[in-house]
Amino acid sequence: MSDLPQPNPAILVELVNVKMPFGKYKDTVLCNLPVSYLEWFRREGFPPGKLGMQLATIYEIKINGLEYLLQPLRRNRR
Repeated sequence: MSDLPQPNPAILVELVNVKMPFGKYKDTVLCNLPVSYLEWFRREGFPPGKLGMQLATIYEIKINGLEYLLQPLRRNRR
């Protein structure tokens, strides 16, 4: 058995439901934020707390080509 931490599916569900609370992309669902905006946060620093973790997670998903993981969750959202 692997000692790697298991992904928390609740985090992925949040990425397709939670909206950006401020800034240029206010009210945009986190999974719909453009990579360029996420790269800016990567350079400047993600906000503290849960939002920062969510933005860092969607950044990693997008730059690693893992957006397909969110597709079933997006379909269920509708």
